[in-house]
Amino acid sequence: MKNLLRALLLLAFLSSVATAQQARKAPNEPQTVDRIIAVVNDEVVTLYELRNRLDSAMAQLKRQGTPLPPRDVLEQQMLERLVMDKVQLQYARETGLRVDDAQLGQALQRIAAGNKMSLAQFRDALEKDGITFAKFREDIRNEMTIARVREREVENKIVVSEGEIDNYLADETGKGAGEEYEMAHILLRAPESASPEQIQKLKTKADQILERVKKGEDFAQLAAAYSDAPDGLQGGSLGWRKLDRLPAIFAEIADKLKTGEVSSILRSSNGFHLVKLLGKRGGAVAPAVQQTHARHILIKVNEVVSENEAKNKLIALRERLVHGGSFAELAKLFSQDGSAPKGGELGWIYPGDTVPEFERAMNLLKPGELSEPVQSPFGFHLIEVIERRVQDVSTDRQRAAARQALRDRKMDEAYQDWLRQTRDRAYVEFRLEDR
Repeated sequence: MKNLLRALLLLAFLSSVATAQQARKAPNEPQTVDRIIAVVNDEVVTLYELRNRLDSAMAQLKRQGTPLPPRDVLEQQMLERLVMDKVQLQYARETGLRVDDAQLGQALQRIAAGNKMSLAQFRDALEKDGITFAKFREDIRNEMTIARVREREVENKIVVSEGEIDNYLADETGKGAGEEYEMAHILLRAPESASPEQIQKLKTKADQILERVKKGEDFAQLAAAYSDAPDGLQGGSLGWRKLDRLPAIFAEIADKLKTGEVSSILRSSNGFHLVKLLGKRGGAVAPAVQQTHARHILIKVNEVVSENEAKNKLIALRERLVHGGSFAELAKLFSQDGSAPKGGELGWIYPGDTVPEFERAMNLLKPGELSEPVQSPFGFHLIEVIERRVQDVSTDRQRAAARQALRDRKMDEAYQDWLRQTRDRAYVEFRLEDR
């Protein structure tokens, strides 16, 4: 979910940049009069919106080093993705889902912190680049809304039974010993009630794409041009995943493919897939892991408390601790984390339990050592390591990891299925070819 939201926030940022670039065109350059190019239920998609999205997509592909698809092909893909965004945002409004100003403000603070700026500095930087903060703010709200829709309508409804967990743990792939696979895919989504003629047309298109791959065309370029999956602009990349965290249809063939090899056409309820294995790694069993017993004090950065103020407050608290102050008492008084009533106690932490910035700083500390102020997306922390131990993963932990792995495996397929159903229920009329 975090990775998805990060990708969506990046897309919103690129869209805002593209809007600014459009606005900076010289007055004597030819300007195309805006027009309606699609109707989605009771809303419209304009040519201006499409060109902004197209410009941002092309900038993203160039930055990734992905060869650009033909502009007209990418244009069709971007139009369909705009339609999908409209459909999801409409569904959110109809069902009462909204991102309020407080939640939006926190997200903007995290984006600014990620760029090592205060919110005011980040706003100034946007304005200097010709990006209106109001437009950027609404882009982020929309992307957060889409992420929340996915969470509510798909992720929260996925059920993993105890029997599935038992079977998973009994199977060799459920013991954490499997290799990791980096895979990319192209999805050609089939309508929910597709006719035999539609299915055949889609299959023919998949055959044509596979033939182009075999002739040496770039898989990432073809994914950007034709994939109906949200990760198309990332070349269809799924990132590094263990076998148990891949969609079942991909997991079945992952260990049969050689690195660089592309699968035959796969059929699922969502449509047709092409899968490429980009790499394999790992495979060693980790019988035990290092756990860290730690506590912390958190000061959040917001519109009232600047980064400098938060950091300076922790520097003062650290000075009191160095001179004999009680960590537990100061945490209870000043920490803005849920652990404050427990004196900042976080208990035994496994690798991956905290955000990377926190974990990196914590791992550098010796037992009994106190960190300098550490910045994370949540604010600034003082971290103290109490002790460490190496221990076998508990049964409860194994079952929790198994449950999450099974959820991850089901999630992508469930989301694609929900998108297909939601898209098919919408009234969509394309007018792009009306010249």
